[in-house]
Amino acid sequence: MIYRFTIISDEVDNFVREIQIDPEATFYDFHEAILKSVGYNNDQMTSFFICDEDWEKEKEITLEEMDDSSDIDSWVMKETRIDELVEDEKQKLLYVFDYMTERCFFIELSEIITGKSIQGAICTKTEGEPPQQTVDFDEYEAKNNSTALDLDENFYGDQDYDMDDFDRDGFGGFDEGSGGNPYDEDRY
Repeated sequence: MIYRFTIISDEVDNFVREIQIDPEATFYDFHEAILKSVGYNNDQMTSFFICDEDWEKEKEITLEEMDDSSDIDSWVMKETRIDELVEDEKQKLLYVFDYMTERCFFIELSEIITGKSIQGAICTKTEGEPPQQTVDFDEYEAKNNSTALDLDENFYGDQDYDMDDFDRDGFGGFDEGSGGNPYDEDRY
């Protein structure tokens, strides 16, 4: 059996990689195949995330052991086979390659090829240039904040927004007798 994964980026429109890999290979093998396919160095913290169909993160597979608590399930790339957590076509994963900015690749199990086998992993499709492996955090924040919402008085939907419109009694749970009421006339 062979798993064929398709990898795309939300930063580069024409970027695509396809990697075929033995499902019994580890996530570390997959990690190395991705790095090789995009020409990245193996000197950054990375993680895979198993996602639901809406790309919401469910399980994390880390490069190194991050949690020594036995109460929480943890998966480490070198110790976890792909087929332990990925079994169905269309399974979605994220591969975070730049932890400081949480930049990642979007991965989907495109096809399960039965009746064939493969040793290790091979990149079978290469299109486009990958995004830069790391970016300066401050530059990244400045770029992303330039497109952020302007949270001025119009944010509340009314230019005549007035704090007096809030009902003092609407902020329940404060015991005025204790002197600890944070909703106090002098504060607004």
